Amino acid sequence: MNPIERMKRAIYEERYRITAHANEEMADDDLLVIDIEHIINTGKIVQKLTQDSRGRRYVILGNSTDNRPAYVVCRFMLSGNLLIITAYAE
Repeated sequence: MNPIERMKRAIYEERYRITAHANEEMADDDLLVIDIEHIINTGKIVQKLTQDSRGRRYVILGNSTDNRPAYVVCRFMLSGNLLIITAYAE
């Protein structure tokens, strides 16, 4: 299964965690959890960041539920769960 499909499955199965940093950034841009889910479910991977000892990060570009372009940066944890590192709107 490709990374975006794994992310969508993790969202569907509610196997994801949002970091405190992501929550702060989401609040700054008026993004909600439902926006994060929507961005991942309808977006695409625009960048893979591989130079991190903690694992590959993915940058997803999609739209929030109110149709603003927005990004989610995430990675898979060893457990297979998805970790939302940050999220922000343009």
